[in-house]
Amino acid sequence: MIDIKEILYTFAALFAIIDVTGSIPIVINIKHHGMAVKPMQISVICFLVMALFLIGGEKFLSGANIDMHGFAVAGAIILLVYAFEMTLGVHIIKNDECPQGTSAIIPLVFPLYAGAGALTTVIAMRTEYAMINILIAVALNTAIIYFFLKYIDKLEKIIGPQIIYIITKILGIVLLAMASKMFVTNLQALL
Repeated sequence: MIDIKEILYTFAALFAIIDVTGSIPIVINIKHHGMAVKPMQISVICFLVMALFLIGGEKFLSGANIDMHGFAVAGAIILLVYAFEMTLGVHIIKNDECPQGTSAIIPLVFPLYAGAGALTTVIAMRTEYAMINILIAVALNTAIIYFFLKYIDKLEKIIGPQIIYIITKILGIVLLAMASKMFVTNLQALL
């Protein structure tokens, strides 16, 4: 049964975890490295990943002998690499094998938008809320991701390259701190 309160609560929780606005420098950095940001493709895949994880994520991970902490550690490692790139201005992830214009599904879908935090959130919400309400909240969040990615070039022009450079460095450090905490917390839980 559709419940507006459940939708709004789940939407707000996912919106905070996904943090679309905080990803501006990451998306711009990815675009500047020649990877194509395809808003519809990325949004649809985000929705599908979260919906599929909502339905069968726990079973999939346990079937692959992976727990949520191991999954979160893997996501944290990917985020750490991007944080180093943003902060230090180095290019760790090479796109040599990828043709110019290859889609940026990784890292945008996973671990950025449909990362361990969002995926564990949809699983946790399932214990309290109806699946239809969670799916609606996921759809609303992926619609926001779509519009954000569709208009990223305009945002970049409005903000300007100097401000983006500064924000990229600052958010790179913030991302480094968040990813480090995520890595350590989940690694401790694994050990």
